[in-house]
Amino acid sequence: MVGKIIKGIAGFYYVHVPGNGIYECRAKGIFRNRNEKPLVGDLVELGILDEDAGQGNITAICDRKNTVFRPQVANVDQALVVFAAAEPEPNLHLLDYFLVRMEMSGIPVVICFNKSDLVDDMSLKRYRDIYSECGYEFISVCAHSGEGLTNLMDIMNGKTTVLAGPSGVGKSSIMNLLYPEAQAETGVISRKLGRGKHTTRHSEIFCIDGNSYMVDTPGFSSLRLPDMGAEKLRLYFPEYAECDGMCRFHGCLHRDEPGCEVKERVQSGELSGERYESYLLMLDEVKSQKKW
Repeated sequence: MVGKIIKGIAGFYYVHVPGNGIYECRAKGIFRNRNEKPLVGDLVELGILDEDAGQGNITAICDRKNTVFRPQVANVDQALVVFAAAEPEPNLHLLDYFLVRMEMSGIPVVICFNKSDLVDDMSLKRYRDIYSECGYEFISVCAHSGEGLTNLMDIMNGKTTVLAGPSGVGKSSIMNLLYPEAQAETGVISRKLGRGKHTTRHSEIFCIDGNSYMVDTPGFSSLRLPDMGAEKLRLYFPEYAECDGMCRFHGCLHRDEPGCEVKERVQSGELSGERYESYLLMLDEVKSQKKW
């Protein structure tokens, strides 16, 4: 029998098997001997110990296609990064850091701006234009009214989607809107383990229908880039890719070099100035990384 790990806590793994429900499992000792650890999102093989009690053992971990985030999540199809359109004002530099991290991991991103009722259409259009022109899908929702919910469900259909974003932007409200049973299910597990009220300190997956999964992750207020050469950073800004080979100098960092196509397009307004500012901040960061 094969299922997906939807939560791991205190040595227990909760495995969802479509059509059968959730099994509480332990990982067999063979994984410790191999220095392997099951992750939330893993597809696993399990042996049933007690069908009525929903208990089993994880016997094998299927091949992973990726691992992302801290705590780690496996086999992610896409990330839904949630920011507020207002209250608080969106930190576009933080959003750009997140996008670079996902580009490095090869994870497609859908940008979701919540609290759309707090801003006018022109403000939303400005944000949409910045990121749509970079090739990112952009949607706006209002968790309070449910506006945009149908579009969001369509985007998540048949996929494992990670919800990520800063604290205070309404990520939990969106999660509860998509899957109201989440809090109830979490409460059952918490009582069984003797834990208190749920807070998002670890990754957890909710099955919102037969083949669509949503991953809840802790909020973030800052992000750091992993060590990389400065010349690689430009590869993670998709809108700069079409400028490759058009700058005067091969390997142009798009900063101080003359004849830079990226800088010319930024100055003409063809490329986003906000995104370019984020690029320069990140460039300073990666150039200052210590090499040991």
